[in-house]
Amino acid sequence: MKINILLPFKEKFDEKKASSVSITIKNNLNHSQYINNIQIFGQKTKNPLFKRNFWGFKYSLLSLKSKNYFLADQMLKVILKCDDKNQIIEIHNRPYLLNRIFKKTCKFPITLFFHNDPKTMRGSKSIIEREKILEQCAAVFCVSEYIRKQFLDGIEVNHNKVYVLHNGVDRKMKKFPLKKKEVLFVGRLVLEKGVDLYIDAVSAAAKMFSDWDFGLIGSYRLGNYDNTNSYACKTIKKFKKIGVQAKFYGFKDHDFVQQKMKDAALIIIPSLWSEPFGLVAAEAMSNGIAIIASKVGGIPEIIKKNGILIQNIDLKKLEIALIDLMSDQQKLILYQKKAWDNFKMSSEASSQKLDKHRKFILRNHF
Repeated sequence: MKINILLPFKEKFDEKKASSVSITIKNNLNHSQYINNIQIFGQKTKNPLFKRNFWGFKYSLLSLKSKNYFLADQMLKVILKCDDKNQIIEIHNRPYLLNRIFKKTCKFPITLFFHNDPKTMRGSKSIIEREKILEQCAAVFCVSEYIRKQFLDGIEVNHNKVYVLHNGVDRKMKKFPLKKKEVLFVGRLVLEKGVDLYIDAVSAAAKMFSDWDFGLIGSYRLGNYDNTNSYACKTIKKFKKIGVQAKFYGFKDHDFVQQKMKDAALIIIPSLWSEPFGLVAAEAMSNGIAIIASKVGGIPEIIKKNGILIQNIDLKKLEIALIDLMSDQQKLILYQKKAWDNFKMSSEASSQKLDKHRKFILRNHF
């Protein structure tokens, strides 16, 4: 039996450059009972995760195809050469590839994973497109209830094919960690992530709390250290004006981010767009860090009552919440403990749930 996972071409399934989709697949793979049956298809990378499971392909302009079509066709070549008749194909976040793959491998069940809003993605924007997806797929997995509702909006049938599969996170610590006086932002340096709100809020807080540090982890593009984009440059320059309390780390690998979350007292997730899930929020809870976040998209499903959620976030609301929490040690510790004690979204649980679906699909398809 083979389980074939197709990554978006832009994803780097790499030890140092993995972003959210790759991290989620890595976490699930760690706990899957099918680990020896899984093969992952993505762009060629220098230090791939799970080398024995990974097929990396270097894109050539001579292919005269888009990068994602190229990658899908490379996967199909491997699958169709294989004698194994029991195979599943799992497509991540590229719904427009489904029809191409379905036509060539209709004998194998296909599942589609949405890490973003289906209504904004090529191949799933319209009701007709999403109904066709349900006809061709054995199952559709959504990273949050919010994304599931977006997918099913206007659809009358086949609701039972659409499942919520929250991204899983590994908690490596057994005891609640010691915390330092540091506030963090982790994410891409783009407008929709609310990085300007974060910088403006901590600029005010830094003047009141001279013994605290304020960290900024991220870059303009996931998996890339380059911040030559004009918005990113302005953002970094503005942040550094805070002075010595401002710690700009740039893009860092997953291990570094986890260590910072383990050490820091508080994290701010001030998203201005509807986050499909919010992996940073789940990772924050696993590390027992107090959370202030926007009440948008899938974030409330993760945090629930275990952090401070701000409806229609703006600078004034964020400043008030931040200064209040930094001023009240007892309240700060309370929210740290809430995050730690109520962390539920483990990668082991997510992996076991996915494996049950795989087993059901295999049993009922062949």
